[in-house]
Amino acid sequence: SRVHERRRVVSRLSRAGETESGADATAQRWSGDWKEAIARTAMSEEKRKKVTVLDVSKYVDRSVRVKFMGGREVEGIMKSYDALLNLVLDDTKEFLKSADDPSKLTDETRPLGLTVCRGTSIMLVCPTNGFEEIANPFLQEDEEEAD
Repeated sequence: SRVHERRRVVSRLSRAGETESGADATAQRWSGDWKEAIARTAMSEEKRKKVTVLDVSKYVDRSVRVKFMGGREVEGIMKSYDALLNLVLDDTKEFLKSADDPSKLTDETRPLGLTVCRGTSIMLVCPTNGFEEIANPFLQEDEEEAD
């Protein structure tokens, strides 16, 4: 069983980035206290995971528009966020879908107030400032080709 414990420590340390021989030497040094070795490895793995790709801190206390996986869109003032990109929005308005075409949004809104947006369902976060719909330039080209 001591051999199995040592093998577990070696595999954990090698996954943490140490070479096999270095991990084996480290495991020998910590052979009496293998739990500490695993704890140190787990802590180093956690440090690597906390790096975020998106910097949404610049949108705090600003108006943002959020698109969700199911096609819903909301707009509100971002008050807070966390590492999983869960957002807290205040004065939130949801944009309603068209009755004729559910894939299109209308200008109609319904107030939601203070909301928590789950990070796993968020597709897009963009500032409201500078967000405006433009004409589709490709649609115009297709119409000209048909004539």
